This record gives sequence, structure tokens and C-alpha cells, in this order.
Amino acid sequence: MSIAVLVSEPRAIEVVCADGVVLRGHIWPHARGEKAGTVIVNPATGVLASYYHRYAMFLAGRGFDVVTYDYRGIGASRTVRLRGCGHRWRDWGERDFEAVLRLARRLDPAAPSMVVGHSIGGVLPGLAESATGIARMLTVGAQFAYWRDYAAARRPRLLLKWHVAMPVITALCGYFPGKRLGWLEDLPKGVANEWSFRGARIELSHPEAERGDVLRRFAAVTAPILAVGVADDEIGTPQAVRRALGYYTGSNTTQLLLSPGDFDRPAIGHFGLFHSRHAADFWLDTLLWLRDGINPWPGKVLS
Repeated sequence: MSIAVLVSEPRAIEVVCADGVVLRGHIWPHARGEKAGTVIVNPATGVLASYYHRYAMFLAGRGFDVVTYDYRGIGASRTVRLRGCGHRWRDWGERDFEAVLRLARRLDPAAPSMVVGHSIGGVLPGLAESATGIARMLTVGAQFAYWRDYAAARRPRLLLKWHVAMPVITALCGYFPGKRLGWLEDLPKGVANEWSFRGARIELSHPEAERGDVLRRFAAVTAPILAVGVADDEIGTPQAVRRALGYYTGSNTTQLLLSPGDFDRPAIGHFGLFHSRHAADFWLDTLLWLRDGINPWPGKVLS
């Protein structure tokens, strides 16, 4: 099937954060008919917003306004020089997502604001002060890179790559040159180090005086969350997804585990569900949740 029914041209946008940092992205207006809501797509760490453009086009063709954007330090929102820029993972939630969410509400205050968050993109809303107004969330492989949660068979390799090699390279370069290495996109030093040194509790990477406020913001989110994991995802394992989901104590959360076989695929991994090959299955299924709040995979719920 085609991934689009009828799609208006996306509009380039600039979003000014509270600290003056300018983010760049696109608004994908709904094609026609009654608007179903506004969806903000939060990327994974080190992944360009453009990776999600086909999914955004798909949603826009089915009644949603969609906002895609690059976090500070990434893609179109990258500063000329990453070395010494000071951007951190927490800034992506507290400042970047916060600013984008406020923009979405200004564009259409009457439309429900929804989030599709991939990997860290499903965790960042909990850091935003305005996330209390989110109507619904769909997360895919959402976790915050605690190394003990990686798939056991791949844990030594991932530990060496992201928690030994990455901080050493980052210290030498002043930023993480991921693109040159073929390890996702370049990352600001603060983002790379929060990934490398993250422990079992996300709030511990914040100053002690701020930790209670971090937990308060997560708990204040009341949007229902459908948290999707994939059986062959070595990073977003059920344990990792459960750990991140546990912070949303004020939300009605449902955790699922899908498998490549559910879509007649030999593998999916951490990134595959946003590939256009899934337009006729996973993408189509997500409409049921985003539009109607119905879990399209009731047989895949984890207890």
C-alpha cells in the first residue's frame, strides 16, 4: 500500500527555546477532513528527524498535524561547533520538547496533543513542565540506556561500545564524532556522557537539589501510554522499557512486546518499526491508538 493518502507540503519551522536555542523542524499539516489531533514525533538519540518524515507523512495523510524536529546539537538544529556547546540529554526534554509542545498547542489549542517517542524520545516528555497537557503517548523501545538492561547476549559488546569507547572518544574530541565512526549522528559531549554514565535511576544524572522535581514532573504526566517493545531489540528490552515506564506513575501505562514474526519479518531491532516497510502493518495499527485510544495488539500485553 502507499504510505500516503493525500499529503500537503510540510512547512519548515523554527522553535525558540526558553534559553534562546533555536530548533529546526517541520509541520506536516493534515491533508483534508476533520483533524484528529497534533502528533509530536520525538527521535531517538543521534537519529535525524528526517528518519521519521515518511511516518509523519503517513499520519498527515490520515488526519493528523505532525511536528518533527531535531534536538539541539543534532541535524538541522546543530550548532556549527559541537565542541564546548554544553548541550545535555536533559535539555532535550526540559527545554526542546517543552518548546515544541508549547508550539503545538499555540498552533491549535483545541486539538489534542499526542506524542510518538522513539527510544529516549519516549522518556523526554517526563522532563517537560507542560507535559501534563499531553492527551496520549505511543512509545517505541523507550528507555534511558542503563547498561544492565541491554540484552544479555549483546551486553558486553554494547557496554564496550557505548560505555567505554564512547566516553573515551568524547573526552579526546570534546564531542562524540558518531557520524565519522558510523555510530549514529555526532553528539554533544553532555549528551554522550549522560548516555555513557547513566545508572539505574534517571534522576541521579541531575544535581541532587533537582532530583525531586524530576520525579514530580514525571508523576504529573497523566496521558495514557502504550509502550511498544520488540523481541529482538537489544537496547529496548522489556526490562529497559519497564524501568523507564515506571517513572510515569500518574499515567495508565500498557507495555507490549511485539516480535518480528508478527509482521512476517526476520528482524526488526531497535530502529526498524519506523521504516516505510511497516506502513501497511505497524504504522497502520498505530492509528487505532492515536485516533481512538485502543490497543491494536491486545494479545501482546506484558503483565
